[in-house]
Amino acid sequence: DKHLNFEGVKIMLLRKFFLMALGLFASTCLFGQVALKTNVPMDALLIPNVGVEVGIAPKWTIDVPLYFNPWSYKSTENGVGDKMLKLGMVAPELRYWLCDKFNGHFFGVHLMGGVFKTTGIDLPFSPLDDLGRYRYKGNFYGGGVSWGHQWILGKHWNLGLNLGLGYAYIDWEKYECEDCGDKLPDGKDHYFGPTKAAINLIYVF
Repeated sequence: DKHLNFEGVKIMLLRKFFLMALGLFASTCLFGQVALKTNVPMDALLIPNVGVEVGIAPKWTIDVPLYFNPWSYKSTENGVGDKMLKLGMVAPELRYWLCDKFNGHFFGVHLMGGVFKTTGIDLPFSPLDDLGRYRYKGNFYGGGVSWGHQWILGKHWNLGLNLGLGYAYIDWEKYECEDCGDKLPDGKDHYFGPTKAAINLIYVF
């Protein structure tokens, strides 16, 4: 299998995330301010996620969100019509704030990479137009630019909006059905479009 094993990627993503988080936390010794966050719409879709954002200079921060969804969704008792959107992704972003860190408008540049398995789910903006009829698995990487805004809700709580556009290279395998069936020809796609969409609930230390 030329693609990364999905189960094995869990440890790899967690290690990378916590190493990056450790480095970002260390920078607070010099510049202060660190925030933890979660993307509320992803939480509503039962896709676990957590993010760390740290100030590295008076108007600069680094944001590192991690998404990891390991489970499937059963639609019937016998498993017929099961849906699956397994995902592991990390998407670090460098941000420049027009005012103060964690307050107001910012512009950013981001990278992203991850692995996926999906079947029975049509995703908006996907270059794979038959996701609802076949099973796919593969990996992707890319990057883009973004804009965002944070509103101060209280002493430690913020609400953040983050939207981005960019490019992703997708390398995939295709199968006839959810759990079985013949393997179909592999493929590659070049995606241009939205790469960031988040409404974050943020706790600022």
